[in-house]
Amino acid sequence: MEPRTRSFYFLACFFGLFLIFLYGPTITIGILSFQGEMGGLTFPMQGVSLHWFFDLFEEQAVGDIWGSFRRSITLGFMVMVTTIVVSVMGGLAFRKKFPGSAILFYLIVTALVIPSILISLGVGLMFSQTGFEVHWSTSGFGSQLTWTLPFGLLIMFAVFNRFDKSYEEAARDQGATPWQTIRFVVLPIIAPSLIGVALFGFTLSYDEFARTLLTAGSNNTLPLEIYGMTTNVTSPVLYALGTLTTVFSLIIISIFLLVALRIAKIKARAGSDAGKGLL
Repeated sequence: MEPRTRSFYFLACFFGLFLIFLYGPTITIGILSFQGEMGGLTFPMQGVSLHWFFDLFEEQAVGDIWGSFRRSITLGFMVMVTTIVVSVMGGLAFRKKFPGSAILFYLIVTALVIPSILISLGVGLMFSQTGFEVHWSTSGFGSQLTWTLPFGLLIMFAVFNRFDKSYEEAARDQGATPWQTIRFVVLPIIAPSLIGVALFGFTLSYDEFARTLLTAGSNNTLPLEIYGMTTNVTSPVLYALGTLTTVFSLIIISIFLLVALRIAKIKARAGSDAGKGLL
């Protein structure tokens, strides 16, 4: 075994610090959410209890926690479904060159570099000036799509660029219609990638703050509600809420991963290696 160089230890330390900065705040909030009944927002711990978790389910003097949670879940699924459908359609469309395709591609990518707060401001102004209600399910929905759709489209572009067209040609040779080819050949092969697009769409929407700030109207989503509570709530109930939402996010990610693994096992039993490299 070759001796490890200094660069290895340097990179190992750097990666360790990265993990601390990445997960340290979440772990700290998780620990403080178990403060005792007389505990505060900082260390030291005043005992250990589940008091603040139970307090979440009681009527709160400030905010609408569970209402905002339901809105975030609903909005997340709306964005997820739309992102999947539009990304697949866009990926299929870009398989063939058409006039303006390059310009359209760069316009899509540009949406990722425009400051989120400017998009939120622009969408909110557009809705209010045209007489439409600024609401989380309309303007908030549209502003979040400017964030999730570019990611979904870029993933689909990469998937279809490496897609083996011989599968489609074989299906057409067997008499399949274009829709049957997409439904029974293309979609099953790219299913693992669709799981990734769905996960991107839901999590980016569920966690989004800046693009929803000026487009949600009078009813907050969960990130906006948590931000509002930081200026009014002075107890660890805020940390308990953060811990629960983190656990919920991990559950959602686990479900998506289990679905992806299930699809991979089904393909393995069927004797096909199509799509394995996409997991």
